[in-house]
Amino acid sequence: MSAKLLLRLILATIFAFLLLSSACQQTTPPTNQQTMNRSSSKSWDSYVNDFLEAYFVAHPDFAVRAGRHEFDGKLPDWSVDGIKKEITRLHAEKDRIAGFQDAALDERQRFERDYVASVIDGDLFWLQSAEWPFRSPQFYADSIDPDVYVSREYAPLDQRLRAYTSYAKAIPAAVDQIRKNLRTPLPKTFVNIGHTSYGGLISFYEKDVPAIFASVKDEQLQKDFKEANEGAIKAMKDMDDWFKSQEASATNSFALGPEKFSEMLKATERVDVPLDKLAAIGRQDLDRNLAALKEACGTYAPGVSITECVAKAQSHKPTGGPVEMARQQLGDLKSFILEKKVVTIPGTEEAKVAEAPAYRRWNFAYINIPGPYEKGLPSIYYIAPPDPAWSQKEKDAYVPGVGSLLFTSVHEVWPGHFLQFLHANRSSSKLGQLFVGYAFSEGWAHYTEEMMWEVGLGNGEAEMHIGQLLEALLRNVRFVSAIEMHTGKMTVEESERMFLDQGYQDAANARQQAARGTFDPAYLNYTMGKLMIRKLREDWTASRGGKQAWQSFHDEFLKYGGPPIPLVRKAMLPGDAGSLF
Repeated sequence: MSAKLLLRLILATIFAFLLLSSACQQTTPPTNQQTMNRSSSKSWDSYVNDFLEAYFVAHPDFAVRAGRHEFDGKLPDWSVDGIKKEITRLHAEKDRIAGFQDAALDERQRFERDYVASVIDGDLFWLQSAEWPFRSPQFYADSIDPDVYVSREYAPLDQRLRAYTSYAKAIPAAVDQIRKNLRTPLPKTFVNIGHTSYGGLISFYEKDVPAIFASVKDEQLQKDFKEANEGAIKAMKDMDDWFKSQEASATNSFALGPEKFSEMLKATERVDVPLDKLAAIGRQDLDRNLAALKEACGTYAPGVSITECVAKAQSHKPTGGPVEMARQQLGDLKSFILEKKVVTIPGTEEAKVAEAPAYRRWNFAYINIPGPYEKGLPSIYYIAPPDPAWSQKEKDAYVPGVGSLLFTSVHEVWPGHFLQFLHANRSSSKLGQLFVGYAFSEGWAHYTEEMMWEVGLGNGEAEMHIGQLLEALLRNVRFVSAIEMHTGKMTVEESERMFLDQGYQDAANARQQAARGTFDPAYLNYTMGKLMIRKLREDWTASRGGKQAWQSFHDEFLKYGGPPIPLVRKAMLPGDAGSLF
């Protein structure tokens, strides 16, 4: 008798015994209960489809970025009634998913139920609890960004021009809703970012957009475009003038407060840790990286201060500028990942590098990645030049050193955001493809910087390590600043000083980063996500070979798409009672 046949007989015998035993104990659900469970299971899958389609209707800008171009040109209803309607809809969705009990769902579906709940809770926090549509102009920034029509070549140029024209026609009404929603007086930093984001769109509308669509020969289409674009330009100029008019009365009242900040962490990231403990965890990581920087500087520039050491490293500027050097770095990084077997690269997609448009220059680098419904389109890694209004000294200092740029490229592309989205876009769940959370996305990208140094990127050179550590310290100070500014323990000026003194940032970057923390309180997610991923890696690989299992860990972690990391921890370590940090 073969081993396989023997095994089948043993399993059959055991199974028969279990059936008999369970029948005696009456634990097997009656036939009608089994039918109900199967029905509920099918109902869940149907519900997910319904949830997504309803979400696209409520958030057509989100749908367009995901690649659902039947929503091209549409913007959400941001009227007070429209926002109330969306809050009501989300509460109804929350009630619906509460009706799907564990017993009626399989493991995948239970995970998806918790995933949907996190999306709903996150949206409700910003809409209802934080009242962000009425407090922050940045609430609308991604939605009014027309980049998808301009730079994403998802369709012929004339089709994208039609889509952009529809978008431009919608801008005046949208801007009117935004202006009516924003409560005055606004915080100073909110006024400034409003001027940067909305005012920056003016030149983009006036110069960049017409040049991109100039080759379209359809006269009527060009006429319609010109009329719609002029309306969008006027609306944005009026909005920018309005922001300027708010400067005199602007305040320093931006803080969420400790209760709302804790609620934000729980609702958006499923992190329920007391703020004092969380702040201590962040400062511990800050101290760890400061000690590592001191050691690296002892090798790289012995006998000088840390500040002088950092200045020396940062004075080694990218040859040909950061955009050109970043292009060179991407090929080397991809080869390194493959050689070292860091993580699987699914697919053959590549990322391009370009200079950031004016309206998106409030942070040095970011990447624009096509959505899961798009096929064969490139991602674009944008790098922002210095603000022309800055002094020449500030402009020169703003351009990072070679080491810092290398780990920025790690963060944005290989194996950071770009690779993570390659995995997310191939997730078995549409939820994982569409909803990638802040801590998952930025935590992964930031995590990869130190991880790549640990596996040998930089060849052990102190200058490269300093570059990696400066990126880590930047995120460490964000972590501390977010908590302390929004709980009233730190002013914007004190945060700026901390970015200078402990983050070793240049003056312009320090000012920019401190201001960002006021309107982006969740930017602690870079370090918070990194720390949760490191702890999960440590726990998951402990019984799987340690560092030898890092590639397996990375592949397993990325397959979930982008839910709150505590949900991934629960799925990867079922029954685990370990801590998040």
